[in-house]
Amino acid sequence: MEQFDELVRVMARLRSPEGCPWDLEQTHSSLRPYLLEETYEALEAIDAEDWARLCDELGDVMLQVVFHAQLASERGDFDIGDVCNGIANKLKRRHPHVFAEERAETPDEVIDRWEKLKREEKGYEDRQSALDGIPEALPALQRAHKLQKRASRVGFDWDSIEGPRQKIDEELNELDEAEADELEHEVGDLLFAVVNLARFLGVEPESALRRANERFSRRFQAVERAAGSAERLAAMDLDEMDQLWERAKTEES
Repeated sequence: MEQFDELVRVMARLRSPEGCPWDLEQTHSSLRPYLLEETYEALEAIDAEDWARLCDELGDVMLQVVFHAQLASERGDFDIGDVCNGIANKLKRRHPHVFAEERAETPDEVIDRWEKLKREEKGYEDRQSALDGIPEALPALQRAHKLQKRASRVGFDWDSIEGPRQKIDEELNELDEAEADELEHEVGDLLFAVVNLARFLGVEPESALRRANERFSRRFQAVERAAGSAERLAAMDLDEMDQLWERAKTEES
């Protein structure tokens, strides 16, 4: 707690009249991109299993939390103590199997009770749809996954994996038959169907695609190195490039 208090004091000093000109002009809105950026940098450290870097990146994420809390305290809205108390109380309230006498034996039971308790809390009573409360600002892939999971909880789901697999085939056929002005619509449906298959397999699609991006980057850069120069790579035909690609895959594995 001493270290956390020191961070809060440093942030307050930066926002004081004797503080930093850049920090003094920030608002909740201006800090928005930094909160998102720092979160993704923490995710990159987790993907790389670089725990020293993760320690550093979590500090950057925490800075954003403390920064927003400092801005709010100056307006009289809330302070960092309210933030900490709020989340601690929420955790205790939504874990009655830990902090009270109720029981939950499986992760699924925990999730079901979490959602039930959340619906009973203040601010949730006006929600009419199972999909209410999913942030529209989420990355599209992640939001699709959350939408599907919410719908599944009320029984809107296939009985077996054959359902989402067949849906992908159906969407591919529709894409093949689509007119030019229908392509975006059909590609969106296809992506949504692939997310559904990932959900059915227990795969988090945002993480899966992020790792696929990293694999592609590593292998393509290996192809570039093997070619020797951008000019030589551009002069190759697709078969030659594919040979270098397969070599990069083999070396990586």
